[in-house]
Amino acid sequence: MRVRQYLGCCLLCLCLLVLPGCQLAAATPPAVTQLTLWQGVNPPPNRAVLQRLVDQFNQEHSTIHVESQYVGQSDQQLPKILAAIVGKSVPDLLWYSPLLTGRLVELDALYPLEDWLNASPLRSQLDPALFDSMVLENHLWSIPFGTNNVGIFYRPNLFQAAGITALPKTWTELRQVAHQLTRDTDGDGRTDQHGLLLPLGKGEWTVFMWLPFLWSGGGELTGGDQGANEGTLHAIDLPHTTPQLTSPGAIAALQYWRDLLDDESAILSAPERGYELDGFLAGKVAMQLSGPWTLGQLQATGVDFGVLPIPMQVTQATAIGGENLFLLKTTPEREQAARVFAEYVLSESFQTQWAIGTGYLPTNLRSRHSNTYEAYKAQQPAVDVFLSQTAYGRSRPIAPGYNRLSEALGRAIEATLLGRSTPLQALTAAQKRLDLFQSNRYQ
Repeated sequence: MRVRQYLGCCLLCLCLLVLPGCQLAAATPPAVTQLTLWQGVNPPPNRAVLQRLVDQFNQEHSTIHVESQYVGQSDQQLPKILAAIVGKSVPDLLWYSPLLTGRLVELDALYPLEDWLNASPLRSQLDPALFDSMVLENHLWSIPFGTNNVGIFYRPNLFQAAGITALPKTWTELRQVAHQLTRDTDGDGRTDQHGLLLPLGKGEWTVFMWLPFLWSGGGELTGGDQGANEGTLHAIDLPHTTPQLTSPGAIAALQYWRDLLDDESAILSAPERGYELDGFLAGKVAMQLSGPWTLGQLQATGVDFGVLPIPMQVTQATAIGGENLFLLKTTPEREQAARVFAEYVLSESFQTQWAIGTGYLPTNLRSRHSNTYEAYKAQQPAVDVFLSQTAYGRSRPIAPGYNRLSEALGRAIEATLLGRSTPLQALTAAQKRLDLFQSNRYQ
């Protein structure tokens, strides 16, 4: 009997020793992989939309936590990004223009994503036109976070007051309409309303707004086709081949902008401020180049507005914009977790919420045709104009050296708009700068 009691006590003690260990093991939460996302989302309401979506991801994924950090606009971000790469302290995820792709590839900061994306059903849901912004040298380096393109916003009440009943569809019609909208509305003998605002400056905004006219006029940045082709980029290898800037299409597009100024159909923005809407909202300009990211801001003002596609000369064209999500080299565990977040960003649910909340166009084709997004479009019909333009949208080259190409073009556009050079003179000077850079680079 005493033996049984002794054994019972031993067994009880053993259970008491083991049980806390079992409880401790059961209570230990799974390991959480911490990820950092650097972004420069603006305006602040769009940043709030992103934070809600990141919070949603964190709630749905108990083993991954993403911290979204606003690190400034693109010019503020770039030095931080480059310093982080050199210091080997990079974020896991980066929201940035795909134009940075070539530089990041040169710095060996990225790993190819084609095997991962090809194995995912989400690949077939992506807009094929966006692959130009993702692929360089037959490797896929990023995924589209949101997309947009360039159109022309207009004030319907000003069109009506000027007796304009049809929207312009060609360059000739746009110039005629812009001239008709340039008026002295108060009878003091001075023009106080212009047909169109053109962006002044040599920065990327000006180049981005001008490229649809280059392509519409039949021009190219390169000697080859840059049209969208799923999975393959036919853009020039900028470090090794110099773009040809003095094509007839480029000259015609630059001359067209100059002509709009010469007949006073257009007015220039403040330097490097072509995105500001003050004149448009005040009715001082009847048309302005911009994109769908402006829809929320305009809708909040209560002013009347509509959107028309970029009028054509030789062909229909627009420039595709937006930011991509880069997955930087870190550790295998963090890279795997980053791909889970990337799948979330590509999903129909994310893209629908992001598009409705910010005005960006969904990159996911299912999202574009979802009931939720269709209901949104019914309330905001201008979205359809930007969606229809995606069929012939063109992406800017993402190869290394695009920044020099953009700078050269920006200088040419600015010199032409300010009347310092003819289009041919300005583009010839830009070509010489690029030729000199190329020859110095490979001597």
